[in-house]
Amino acid sequence: MLIVIPGNTHRTTGGDGMVHADGTTSNEATDADGETAPPEASAPGGEGSGKRRRWVRRTAIALPLLLLLPLLSVLTALRVTYMGDPADGTHTRNRDALWLGHAWVDGRKKDADVTALARRLQGTGIRDLYVHSGPLEHDGTLPESVYPKARWFIDAVHEKLPGVRVQAFLGDVLADEDSDGMRIADRDTRSAVVRSARQVLDTGYEGIHLDLEPMPSDDRDYLTLLDALRRETRSRDARLSVAAHQIDPLPALHTVFGLFTEHPKWWSQEFFGQVARRVDQIAVMSYDTAQPLEGTYGGYVAQQTSLALEVTPKSTDLLMGLPFYYESNFDHWGHAETVPAAVRGVRLGLSRTDADRANFGVALYIDFAATEANWRAYKEDWVR
Repeated sequence: MLIVIPGNTHRTTGGDGMVHADGTTSNEATDADGETAPPEASAPGGEGSGKRRRWVRRTAIALPLLLLLPLLSVLTALRVTYMGDPADGTHTRNRDALWLGHAWVDGRKKDADVTALARRLQGTGIRDLYVHSGPLEHDGTLPESVYPKARWFIDAVHEKLPGVRVQAFLGDVLADEDSDGMRIADRDTRSAVVRSARQVLDTGYEGIHLDLEPMPSDDRDYLTLLDALRRETRSRDARLSVAAHQIDPLPALHTVFGLFTEHPKWWSQEFFGQVARRVDQIAVMSYDTAQPLEGTYGGYVAQQTSLALEVTPKSTDLLMGLPFYYESNFDHWGHAETVPAAVRGVRLGLSRTDADRANFGVALYIDFAATEANWRAYKEDWVR
């Protein structure tokens, strides 16, 4: 899965490395015999050269400051957004979800593992499990051989965790000009994805959780695919959910960012709303944000929560992603992207925008990388 500045913020540092020449003096000197010595010759370029050096030196100081000020302004704004107290009652509404790895359906997990999972989830707000059951082939098909133990897992969850739904987490990488992948502009590919959804629902899954990345904002073919999937899931009394990109933290940022990369990070708020109106659940991937501090990350999550709430229908479950994993790279600074910061950000955004929203929760990514500290923070700060 794939920050502010989500996902693809690059920062550079460096000094000017300049060597400055010594100045010259215009004072006349007297020799040992008391005679006035002739003035020393000026360096090549004279006074004009000195002015140029001063201009270069001042530019070298001012330019980094000009570049740094907008970044500092953004970080300060996010830190301010992280301030304040969440409203009372902004805790789980028992609509949370957990992303699960592929080991649960390929034969690696056993009965004892399901028992341990059930014990872990007891008393939490988790209602849905998104178990990785793909990936989809680039043509949209899905070999049944990739999820041989799915029926066993679904039955085991129903036995040990009554009321918890199991959805098939299906995804693929989308093609671009430089790499191969799924091309949803192709009608046959979209039809194959729908058939794959029908196939896993026949297995016993109670929903489809779709994750296609990187998905450009305003992709009409994606909306067409969601419409077709929604018809299929509704006819089977099943759920349709999606993993969603983050929303532009600044107006039209996805458009500006698209000038420099073919891998989009954000969606417009309008497009996010169009997607949310077509699904039963929408889970925001509110991690991998490149935020350097807990305070700015939490403020970013608060902002994302508010932006998403503004355009998500009350009938659609809105879930904000929590980072149940640790990495340290430009996309994800583990010391900053913590579960406590994310939960506080979620609660602040919820408090400011729609504190009483019933169809709201968090989604935990991902089970096999989670630590005891992650689970403790989720339970103490969100479940309570």
